[in-house]
Amino acid sequence: MMAVVEYHYGQFPPRTLKWERLIPLIGPANAALARYDALLSAVPNAAVLLSPLTTQEAVLSSRIEGTQATMGEVLEFEAGGDSHHYPEAKRDDIQEVLNYRAAMRHAMKMMESLPLSQRVIRDTHAVLMDSVRGHGKSPGQYRRIPNWIGPPGCPQDEARFVPVSAERLPEGMDALEKYIHAENTPDKLAQLAILHAEFEALHPFLDGNGRLGRMLVPLFLWQVGMIQQPMFYISAFFEAHRDAYYDRLLAVSRDGDWTGWCVFFLEALRTQAVVNEEKASAILQLYSEKKRELIELTHSQYSILALDWIFEHPIFKSSDFVAASGIPAPTARRILALLRENSLLKTFVAAAGRKSAVYGFPALLNIAEGRDAF
Repeated sequence: MMAVVEYHYGQFPPRTLKWERLIPLIGPANAALARYDALLSAVPNAAVLLSPLTTQEAVLSSRIEGTQATMGEVLEFEAGGDSHHYPEAKRDDIQEVLNYRAAMRHAMKMMESLPLSQRVIRDTHAVLMDSVRGHGKSPGQYRRIPNWIGPPGCPQDEARFVPVSAERLPEGMDALEKYIHAENTPDKLAQLAILHAEFEALHPFLDGNGRLGRMLVPLFLWQVGMIQQPMFYISAFFEAHRDAYYDRLLAVSRDGDWTGWCVFFLEALRTQAVVNEEKASAILQLYSEKKRELIELTHSQYSILALDWIFEHPIFKSSDFVAASGIPAPTARRILALLRENSLLKTFVAAAGRKSAVYGFPALLNIAEGRDAF
């Protein structure tokens, strides 16, 4: 049996890092992040055009914690399609993903007037855990009892990791908040790596710590001005390298190996900055192509409004498009018919009786998925 790893009391923030290992990684990570941010700043209404990437990030971050929902299922459920056929466990998974997005929006709204802080963290956690599994585990409140990480139902002496004690958690969170705002750190990306690891090691809540810790990545990058909007998607790397992700985090407390964790995190940032740039570029190119196509196809003054609405809702009910797109109903129905006839939209659920059809925009969804899933 492996020895239980306990929280690294007195070792945060790390006194030393092996900068000779980190410096060769910091430059490429910064450069990739800067290229992505430059593209992001050129995207008109990025929150709308990149909304599928935001949903995919919520899906993947939640999947690391064991949910099984796909992006298609989440968007179809949200559109109000034939979602009643999902079993209760699937609906619970989907709701956790929807809460992730809502929590991220809530944090962004708070940070328009507040810095990234314990107040933002607690309030965001309350939204994340609202009415989902774990909602009875004190949403928005730090835990007051021990917790540990290991196989389901294992006793503490068989755990893989035991976070900071409940008694010392408040001082740990105070130290974390102070470190978030430290201005004398040698490098902001290394600082971000350390604060993410520390948050996960503190494990301040009874549930939702992993998801909230990953939200801190774009929020911190946004606060320090490294990205102009908090839309950076890192969970794909962590999900693809889940074992290494957990092992590197564990090694911080077990071995004091902050440098090894920073190496892993910097590679994650660089890799995902490149992927994010590629996907954002593909979405921007798709938008430009479809903008011209819709203008020629519809000859309507509402063509761009229709396109923007579909980019924001890549799976939707026809009745919602007619009612909520801001386009006169007869024109909205005509545009939908043209989009279907020209294969820009795919029927996910056929209309039946009073039940509206559900359509999807496969070209956009496939970019977000990174494969031809639709």
